[in-house]
Amino acid sequence: MKIKILLLTFILMMSLFTGCAEDDDKDATPEQTTPQQTTPPETTPDVVTTASIVDENGAFEEAISNNGTWLIATITDLTFDKELVLDGEFKNGKKDDAGKDIIQRKIALYAQDENRKVTARYTLTAPKLTVNSPNARIQSGTFKGDLYVTAENFQLVDATVEGNIYFTTEEAQSTFTMDETSKVSGSQELQK
Repeated sequence: MKIKILLLTFILMMSLFTGCAEDDDKDATPEQTTPQQTTPPETTPDVVTTASIVDENGAFEEAISNNGTWLIATITDLTFDKELVLDGEFKNGKKDDAGKDIIQRKIALYAQDENRKVTARYTLTAPKLTVNSPNARIQSGTFKGDLYVTAENFQLVDATVEGNIYFTTEEAQSTFTMDETSKVSGSQELQK
């Protein structure tokens, strides 16, 4: 009888160790442990479909860089005393009607609930923000400073700019859009 109990205990212990070892291997996949670990190459950004949720200046600067993410969501007000640059071309993980990857970049200055209703708005303050990323937008918050737009199809969506918008090319100016809830306190002009 003791041998049966020992044998059953041994078999039970071995199956527990085997089960734990299999779970450890699953947990070690890069996709699960570090979803934002994909770094785009230096010359051409790769597909980056994850969001970067930031609450500090260093994380925000990394997120808007060429090595950042397509969606940068702040969860607090951020203030910089230096110029910022939104750089790189990113795909948002979706396809258009023709099956092509959608290029997009978004600075989300808001929080939302499960129904996508805006529940809080944040302010990003910097002397200057240069927008080099195509199809970029600032959404549902306030940017305090001057915007310099070099890329085409820049948008303001439910956003406020407390400053000027300077377009560095005619294409950047002609493709700029803002919805009826967005506001710009300063001028909007071409500055070559």
